[in-house]
Amino acid sequence: MIGYLRGTISHLLPEYCLMDVQGVGYRIFIAAATRQKLSVGAETVLFTYLHVREDALLLYGFLAQDEYDLFIHLTSVSGIGPKVAMGILSAIAPQDFCSAVYSKNMAVLTKLPGIGKKTAERIILELKDKIGREMDQDNREDNTISPAMKNENSVLEQSMQALQALGYNQAEFMPVLRKLSSTTQTVEALIRLTLREMSRR
Repeated sequence: MIGYLRGTISHLLPEYCLMDVQGVGYRIFIAAATRQKLSVGAETVLFTYLHVREDALLLYGFLAQDEYDLFIHLTSVSGIGPKVAMGILSAIAPQDFCSAVYSKNMAVLTKLPGIGKKTAERIILELKDKIGREMDQDNREDNTISPAMKNENSVLEQSMQALQALGYNQAEFMPVLRKLSSTTQTVEALIRLTLREMSRR
């Protein structure tokens, strides 16, 4: 299995990128959040997963180890394939997803693309213990949550709900929303800046 690739991004498309590795172009499927961080001409390292099908060999790429780990967890759940897993990674950050699973937050999980009530229940049943162990380790490293962080999460959640109510796709706005939320203190400002940023693309 190919563990990672280092090369130059030659093309960026909605669902995948082409990476030039010493003259060989690899087609690598990526999440929307990853695509936002890549640029044509830049040298990049992507963790990769090779999905073997009867009719194809498909490469999936990830900028961070936690994204790769979550992808592996998701595809181990019955009924979730690589395409759905990538849709989830496009819509929510790994830490936020793990928090939703650990707290059995069905409302968050069922908003994710391709995830209905039964699939959300399977995710919680099959992943809660695995993710719980990882979160316990993270909590041992840092078991305090500041008021500022709580406020940021509240602003992010309210902004996400407002944009969904306006008819925007979560996979489309979530990468922009998360990027801007760290520097924006109010829901109104965050929504305005997110819409402005999306209109430029």
